[in-house]
Amino acid sequence: MTTADAGGWQAAEEEEPRGPVGKAFRLSAADSLSLGNALCGFLAVCVLAASAINSLRTDGDFTPAPSYFATAVVLLLIGATCDLFDGLVARRFRASAMGAELDNLADVISFGFAPAFMVVIWGGFTSEVPFAAVVTAAAAMLVAGVVRLARFACVKTKSGDFMGLPIPMGAMTVISIVLLFEPSVWALLGVLGVAWLMVSRIEYPKPKGQLAAVVLAWIMVNVAFLTFWVAWPEGGDMPIKIGAAMQIALVAAIPLRMLFYKRELRREATRVEQ
Repeated sequence: MTTADAGGWQAAEEEEPRGPVGKAFRLSAADSLSLGNALCGFLAVCVLAASAINSLRTDGDFTPAPSYFATAVVLLLIGATCDLFDGLVARRFRASAMGAELDNLADVISFGFAPAFMVVIWGGFTSEVPFAAVVTAAAAMLVAGVVRLARFACVKTKSGDFMGLPIPMGAMTVISIVLLFEPSVWALLGVLGVAWLMVSRIEYPKPKGQLAAVVLAWIMVNVAFLTFWVAWPEGGDMPIKIGAAMQIALVAAIPLRMLFYKRELRREATRVEQ
């Protein structure tokens, strides 16, 4: 160890802690929602793991049971609800010093790891696709989610819109693919496409005004279909197919709309210059 290294080490030890250390250990109401989000993601993983463990113990073979997937979807929807309201609660009441970090860590569990694990359970026990391809798609989903959250914390767009597909919407889209399709190469390509959208530079507009009302209504209808399928699975698969198709259509339509919108802006700029 050089003298410079020793000096740097000593300086690091003597550096005064930044920020209110005592307050950093106090959890706010918003932090409780973030922790609830993380817990829901963990429980969803446990439910999916239990489905494989119980099936392998009794039958020696594993076929994903819809009831387990339904329970996991309910937990992730609850986690998404906690994620939706933790920011509102933080702005309305009090935010702790570690609120933003807790929110990101919870999102990694519920919207990164849990959907990736669901992809493995969905496609890892079939001979239709290689296991390595399933793991690759799941890993891409997880890595893209982590990068997306890190970039969100560091990069702000000039327009104020989201750069890349937000991770909760990406997670729900991957879940929709899992619920709507049988394991196949094309379905795995869809998962990879969602991962690419999350780390892409495509701007997803923050819902404002009339757009916010339309998007909120779209999401509520989608959640209603998912909830109906979860609560009454004996009613058939039509509700989940409609809800999953609506989610995939929404994610695909937004970048197309932004592409046409920017093309119109370029045409108008060209006309003004002429």
